[in-house]
Amino acid sequence: MARIAIVTGGSRGIGEAISLRLQAEGVTVVANYAGNDEKAREFTERTGIVARKWDVGDHQACLDNCAAIAAEFGPIDIVVNNAGITRDGTLARMSYDDWHDVMRVNLGGCFNMAKATFGGMIERGWGRIVNIGSINGQAGQYGQVNYAAAKSGIHGFTKALAQEGAKKGVTVNAIAPGYIDTDMVAAVPAPVLEKIVAKIPVGRLGHAEEIARGVAFLCSEDAGFVTGSTMSINGGQHMY
Repeated sequence: MARIAIVTGGSRGIGEAISLRLQAEGVTVVANYAGNDEKAREFTERTGIVARKWDVGDHQACLDNCAAIAAEFGPIDIVVNNAGITRDGTLARMSYDDWHDVMRVNLGGCFNMAKATFGGMIERGWGRIVNIGSINGQAGQYGQVNYAAAKSGIHGFTKALAQEGAKKGVTVNAIAPGYIDTDMVAAVPAPVLEKIVAKIPVGRLGHAEEIARGVAFLCSEDAGFVTGSTMSINGGQHMY
C-alpha cells in the first residue's frame, strides 16, 4: 500500500520538485498551497497530484485539513514542511508584522503540521518528517533577521522532535538548501546574483530536483537510521 505524504508549499518551486519526486517513488502526494488557485489547478492537471489550500500558520486549519486528507486517502506517513514566506528588511525597517508573519508561517507551520500528524505516526510505528530549513538559518543573512531566526529555529525543532520519535520508528530530519534556481532567486537582480554564484564553490545555483532527491532519501526506508540530522545541500557555500 502506498505511503501518504503531505508537502506544504508543494505546488511550486522546490515544493513542486519534492512532490514530483515522491510521486515517482510511488508515494501518494497531497500538495498544500496558500494562495494561487490558478497555478495550483494547473499543477494538478499537469501532474495528477491533488492540491489543497490552507494557511500552514493557522493551527486549526492544519488540524482540520490533515484530518480530512487522512479520511480521504489514508493515514499520513510523510510530512515535508516546505512552505515559507519572506518579509525582508533590516531590523530598523522591519515591522512587528513582518517578524510575526514569517515566524508564524515558517516555524509555526512546522509545529502545526507536526501536531496534526506526529501522534498518528507514533501510534503506527512509522513516519517521516522532513523540515526545509535554509543556509541563511545556518549562517545568517543581512536583512533577514526574521527569516534566519525562523529557519534556525527549524533546525532546533528538528533535533528535539527527533528524540521524541526515535524509538517509535518516526524520523525527523531537516534539509538546508543553499541558493536554488527557483522563481524567487530568478527575481534577484543579475549583478547581485553573479556575486552570490561567485561565493558558491561548485560555481552554480542548485536545482530544485537536487533538494527533492535529498528529501526522497530521508523519506525512504533506507534512511531509518538517520534522524535529528540536517542535510546541507548548498554547493559548498557554507560548511561546518
